[in-house]
Amino acid sequence: MKKRSTTLVTMVGSAVTAALTTAALIGMPASAHDGKNQQGAQALGDPDYGVCRGLDARCYHNWGNFDLSKGVKVLVYSRTAGPRHANLGPALGPGLNPPLTAANVAQNGLIELGKKNGFAVDWTEDVTQLASPNTLFKYNAVIFMSTTRDALDDAAQTSLRQYIRGGGGFVGIHNAFGTEYNFPWYEGLLGGANYYDHGPAQAGVVQTVDRDDVSTKGLPNRWAFTDEWYNLVPFPSDVRFLAKVDESTLAKGVKGSMGHPGHGDNHPVAWCQYYDGGRSWVTTLGHESWAFTNTTTADGAAYFQTLIANGIKSAAGAAPFCR
Repeated sequence: MKKRSTTLVTMVGSAVTAALTTAALIGMPASAHDGKNQQGAQALGDPDYGVCRGLDARCYHNWGNFDLSKGVKVLVYSRTAGPRHANLGPALGPGLNPPLTAANVAQNGLIELGKKNGFAVDWTEDVTQLASPNTLFKYNAVIFMSTTRDALDDAAQTSLRQYIRGGGGFVGIHNAFGTEYNFPWYEGLLGGANYYDHGPAQAGVVQTVDRDDVSTKGLPNRWAFTDEWYNLVPFPSDVRFLAKVDESTLAKGVKGSMGHPGHGDNHPVAWCQYYDGGRSWVTTLGHESWAFTNTTTADGAAYFQTLIANGIKSAAGAAPFCR
């Protein structure tokens, strides 16, 4: 009996070890496996960025760096050091608030969005404007609008990190996910995720998976939209998923240009988290120029603008965040 018991313990131990090994190999957080029919990319990693992050509000540093009685102001940063999305228009001149043209659609759209939603907007593509955390502390949130590649130098990397650690807000829109690949802290700021590739730009259906959040409250359960539908590596972890795309509605498929098969039942397009003292609200949406200018619901533009306007306000501390 004693030998049988030992054998049984050994068998159970081996089974547990095998299960843990399998879970480790899968590598994605449990939240990535919602639903029994999960298909698509697996083993996308669950990296550790060595900071307090996730949905616990104790990860936020309320150290008195922001006074909402003075109003809400945000900084839109759209510097590109690689491919440039058409909705950004021509590169901007140096300094703060350089002249914009009608072709700078996304920047103009965010300025108008601020006017309609009670927050002031400055804009720049000059990395020196991000060189000091004290400069960034003038803003309740910093918005990376389709930045690309190495959009920050060493001084700006340090400044952004200190700003976030001091309770700052971050909003990443669209190709903010194609930025600073070699800066692990920034990848964590995005939710432990990064752009890998995308399939054809095409119409699809966005599903609002959490309608209780400030940024999604009032949005329909399902709404039409057109985008590039980014595929991600790593897959976001320790975040609150807000919206996803229904891959079954993508007639041209979701397989990306570098072979990513898509994310199956859980292909997120917006989420939020506390990160290293600050707040981070991000969305992979925002490829189309009309998404920033149209006021219609049939194409989803009005819903997209509602999503990002309320996401900005929550990251800035002007509305409840990520709950």
